[in-house]
Amino acid sequence: MDDLAEELGISKKTLYAHFPGKIDLLEAVLANKFASVETTLKEVTRAYPRDFPATLRELLAGTQRELDEIKPPFVRDMRQKAPQVFKVVEQRRAALIGNYFGKLFIEGQRAGMVRKDVPAKLIIEILLAMVQAIMNPPKMEELGMMPKEGFSGILKIVLEGALTRKGRKA
Repeated sequence: MDDLAEELGISKKTLYAHFPGKIDLLEAVLANKFASVETTLKEVTRAYPRDFPATLRELLAGTQRELDEIKPPFVRDMRQKAPQVFKVVEQRRAALIGNYFGKLFIEGQRAGMVRKDVPAKLIIEILLAMVQAIMNPPKMEELGMMPKEGFSGILKIVLEGALTRKGRKA
């Protein structure tokens, strides 16, 4: 808190007047981040209401931009020192993915761009399970990846499948 107050050019007393503790500050930062993510996702879905490929492309690009700002040490420290806050992050992440990508996959099915033989809800549950299992600090460190690379890889597998065209034909 000393370093932050100094960087902001305010007294520690002023900082503590707004944020009684580090957890309060962390929660405020995360609330701001989630508001930004949700604004991005809302704007994208409003901008391309009937264009599945454009919506998907822009949702992915917006998500990638937001993930660029989140560094593994921050997530690791939050998970270790504020596990209750990390749990809220996981819940909010799941809700955003379920809401925005879920609606998109349903629209994609209607447009004939997403397989109809697999329920959209199942696709979302698979995506959420993969994100939950992989998008955490220990796994990201083990894989030697940044969050944006991990999320991109998950989406690639979920959306394109693991098999090549040749593999699908065989």
